[in-house]
Amino acid sequence: MRNPNFTAVLDRALEPIGACLTPKAAGKLLRLKLDKNTQARLDVLADKCTEGELSAEERAEYESAVLTLELVTLLQAEARAFLAAHKGL
Repeated sequence: MRNPNFTAVLDRALEPIGACLTPKAAGKLLRLKLDKNTQARLDVLADKCTEGELSAEERAEYESAVLTLELVTLLQAEARAFLAAHKGL
């Protein structure tokens, strides 16, 4: 498992990205979402994880996906904060 402070560390590391955002880039970040096939695969892995049925390979795949989605979520939070602070742009 990952370090419980991962999100806090990643959030601090990504904070400078806010200085690089434009309204257009922030909007694009907020529209990011998984394609149907990827979402379906993650749903299968999540169900198997809940049931304790993941193989080692599937667990690695699922953990990588969760970390990636956390990164996207934090980037989207930066985008929301940017847009809230720059409503007039």
